[in-house]
Amino acid sequence: MLELQKYMASFDPETFEVAGAVAKKRYLSDLRGCFEDTSAYEAALATQDALLYQVTSIEPADGEGDLHYGIGVLMPGRIGNEYFMTKGHLHTWRGAAEIYIGLRGEGAILLEDESGGNGRLLPLRANQIVYVPGHTAHRTVNTGNVPLSYIGVYPARAGHDYAAIAARNFNHVVIKQNGKPVMQGRNAAVA
Repeated sequence: MLELQKYMASFDPETFEVAGAVAKKRYLSDLRGCFEDTSAYEAALATQDALLYQVTSIEPADGEGDLHYGIGVLMPGRIGNEYFMTKGHLHTWRGAAEIYIGLRGEGAILLEDESGGNGRLLPLRANQIVYVPGHTAHRTVNTGNVPLSYIGVYPARAGHDYAAIAARNFNHVVIKQNGKPVMQGRNAAVA
């Protein structure tokens, strides 16, 4: 019976906490350098080091062809006009693809080719699935007023390369403009 438990997980449909697993929590201070408007970032951080998101990773097996998955919860809010987001990452195994399944809330996945060009913004809402191809940096953005919850599924050997993004950041940002989320070039975000 214990062997079977590693192949199953239960989560609370209200809090999205996973029974028996620990969520990795990321606070505003953990995203230094991610937001374009550094003045707005520093002002927000001086007020409160708010929880921006948490991800609970489930890794049942690590063999060839196995899958890992995570349940994420991204809080609503903005720094200046820029929506709360995750750090974003590339996969260590660059060819690894991933899918995101929206559970609750409204958001988007910001995709950029590994080279940093060619940005795309795909909506992520409840009951929607977003495919992230290999060799693509991706970041989740909450564009709504309630926590955005989702599941990400990826190959066990994919790995997460946050350092590559920390070194260069995304070339695009997602801001609120005329009441709607808009993707634009990073240097255009702060006037």
